[in-house]
Amino acid sequence: MKKDVVQVQIRGLLPANSGCALFVGNDEKVFVIQVELNMGNVIGMALRGAHHERPLTHDLIGRMCAGFGISVERVVITELRSSTYFARLILKQQNELGEKLVEIDARPSDCLALAAMQKKPIYVTSHLFHQVEDMSEVLARIGQEDPDAGGAEGDGDEGGEGEGEEPEDK
Repeated sequence: MKKDVVQVQIRGLLPANSGCALFVGNDEKVFVIQVELNMGNVIGMALRGAHHERPLTHDLIGRMCAGFGISVERVVITELRSSTYFARLILKQQNELGEKLVEIDARPSDCLALAAMQKKPIYVTSHLFHQVEDMSEVLARIGQEDPDAGGAEGDGDEGGEGEGEEPEDK
């Protein structure tokens, strides 16, 4: 993989004023993507390995892809424009003719949900990574106040209000 991306993980999940604050980053920096509350719950479930009794939309998409020999290769959060994050979902199809990679424009929340469900890598473009505000201290403070809210194991059902207005995904 080229050096124009930085690998990150989902570091925390916390209910916020208008949805859910998703803390994404690595040891160097953490930033926040604001997602809808239901997407935060889906991502939290995926991180915990929990399943609904009946398949949710992202489960259905994953099963359809698997049925056609398609898997998530990786996710790349690409840019922040007008307070909205953008992402690309890179899919790989393997069949008797060989391997094919397809890149699809998608909401970061959908990409992160699929990556969490399939345990696939998440990347951020280097340009975006250096552009976003570092929220590591906020995540550390939240983790000290509520140990369940600070880590990737948080499910979006605990914690406090978010800190200010954060960009959202579309």
